[in-house]
Amino acid sequence: MSTVLESLNTSLHKAMHTDERVYLLGEDILDPYGGAFKVTRGLSTAFPERVLTTPISEAAIVGVASGMALRGLRPVAEIMFGDFVTLIADQIVNHAAKFRWMYNDQVRVPLVVRTPMGGRRGYGPTHSQSLEKMFLGVPGLHVVAPNTLGDPGQLLEAAIADDDPVLFVEHKLLYTRPLLEADKGDLVDYEIQPFGAPFTSYVLRFTNHAVKSHLTLACYGYNFELARQAALELLMEREIFCEIVLFSQLSPFALDPLLDSLARTHRLLTVEEGGLTLGWGAEILARLAERSNDFSRCHFHRVAALDLPIANSKPLEDAILPSVETIIHAALELCEV
Repeated sequence: MSTVLESLNTSLHKAMHTDERVYLLGEDILDPYGGAFKVTRGLSTAFPERVLTTPISEAAIVGVASGMALRGLRPVAEIMFGDFVTLIADQIVNHAAKFRWMYNDQVRVPLVVRTPMGGRRGYGPTHSQSLEKMFLGVPGLHVVAPNTLGDPGQLLEAAIADDDPVLFVEHKLLYTRPLLEADKGDLVDYEIQPFGAPFTSYVLRFTNHAVKSHLTLACYGYNFELARQAALELLMEREIFCEIVLFSQLSPFALDPLLDSLARTHRLLTVEEGGLTLGWGAEILARLAERSNDFSRCHFHRVAALDLPIANSKPLEDAILPSVETIIHAALELCEV
């Protein structure tokens, strides 16, 4: 059974084999090391002239990659840890994402910036963050996060084919996770409805046609693993039926699947690993408040990381980050109203 890492690696091989414009840049990505999380292993051996190891300068990596994209190439830049995206903010926010408009559509910047985000590895406050919310809403930039449903490699191929810059957020704990088979449930059947091509997202309904859904869970990336486990426990132990709206494209995002689900459940719980304040879930609730005709009948809650630096200590890290238990607790509170 393929893992997320294998899917991403296979797709990079495929993209570089089929399109000579695809280049890969990053720190320590040459074989035999193959990158800090091994997503790039084998690529420098297969394509030695198009895999470029770089100095330790994230700003330089994305700056050079942006220039390559302007000249008609399709570079994929790897940032070794997602915490370091703060060092590429100028290059991606003020340049790559804006060049198309600054030059009146005479140029495009088909750039992909891949980076591993997230905690739960004990790496501490500067190597465990989920900082993608800093880039949500940047005009001209797509933010995409793969998950175990579907094929993460296809998302990456779509990102490489996109004519605009893409920030591709890979949670560290997903790399070794096996891909889920879309036609099989966990002890219970669920229906799956894709939406939002080319960066495909999904709506999952844990089904029992005699009972309506009680709660909508909205999530992305690794938090799908937590939300799915929580939904199963709620079903088996409490007979609470959940729908999961699983996003791949975080910005811009499609609101209609959430509106459809909320019309059935009237309860929404958002789950993210970034900090709670001014996060992805907060924006979703604000958009729903503007769009929903019966918002006043609905109930909402957000689960996110505490607004604290992420600790090295595992007990403290676990207390700061969302968990299955915190999702279940929040869900039960919502279902009581």
